[in-house]
Amino acid sequence: MSKYADNPMNRPTVANSDRLRLITIPISHYCEKVRWALDLLKIPYIEEKHVPAFHSSATRKYGGSSVPVLVTKSGNFTDSTDILHYLDTINSSGFRLYPEEPELHREVEEMEELFDARLGVDIRNWVYFYRLSDRKTMRKAWCKGTPLFEQVGFEIAFPFISAKVRQVYNITAESAAISLQGIRQVFETVNQRLADDRPYLAGDKLSAADLTFAALAAAVLQPAEHPVFVAKIEELPIEMASVIRELQATPAGSHALRLYREQRRVK
Repeated sequence: MSKYADNPMNRPTVANSDRLRLITIPISHYCEKVRWALDLLKIPYIEEKHVPAFHSSATRKYGGSSVPVLVTKSGNFTDSTDILHYLDTINSSGFRLYPEEPELHREVEEMEELFDARLGVDIRNWVYFYRLSDRKTMRKAWCKGTPLFEQVGFEIAFPFISAKVRQVYNITAESAAISLQGIRQVFETVNQRLADDRPYLAGDKLSAADLTFAALAAAVLQPAEHPVFVAKIEELPIEMASVIRELQATPAGSHALRLYREQRRVK
């Protein structure tokens, strides 16, 4: 649970939101989770986009080794869930990502943890297995809106960056198959939760659980409203496209796609 959730004395004021900087890798689904929350809560921010490997020089100075990093007057946040909790304390819209009712609050946090720890990891590994060797695809995914010198660096260093990513995340055919199994298991968990036709995963309003699921699942659902995705499903490898169509047709997939259509408010 966030350090802000239980102690009101720790809560910063909304005035601290005027200079927020979000350090990202454009395609990162954890960055999309935070980006979506900022847009939804209408909190002003500046997004600073970086190419993988080059991002570390930006994040390291703020205590992060990966993205997203949120830089604020109240301190720097290096975890997507901590960032969402923080944003809930400074937004003045009256909307809350984490319900005040204790049981719903607990459910939201448990689902968010499941999606962060399992779904996000499995989707990253499965997608990279199919796309990591495609320079054109990765240029669009990693370089959109990044500094020019980093884009030049990408062209030079792409073989080394992609090889390092493959090594760090152990991207193999076997690990991709295991990841796909994990993705399907989480989708089935969400399917079961939606079986009673509830509009949202917890309570009668959008929460951090819904937002996290949709943002992290976006790479295997390809919502048209996503601010970064550029590939059309017809352009994807046949095996990959088949799985995406399968997941789009599930109750969980339909839920996430509806959230993108109805709730994704891009700057």
